[in-house]
Amino acid sequence: MVDLKLGKLPDRTPVKLSISITPDLQAALQDYAAVYAETYGVEEAIAELVPAMLAAFLEGDRNFMRRRDARLRGQK
Repeated sequence: MVDLKLGKLPDRTPVKLSISITPDLQAALQDYAAVYAETYGVEEAIAELVPAMLAAFLEGDRNFMRRRDARLRGQK
């Protein structure tokens, strides 16, 4: 079997998550979506922005990423 530079793609099946948020957070998300639209000229639904925002937050948390990697390797 030939090894390809691109590995097998991970599971991309969407997982639905339902949460409740405060009115202040809802207003901030609406404002963020408006600024996003002004910046990029494309209107995106908050539901489309939130997953990317969460991913960016988690990827930007160096301590979380370090500890997550250790847990995945079986360390604490």
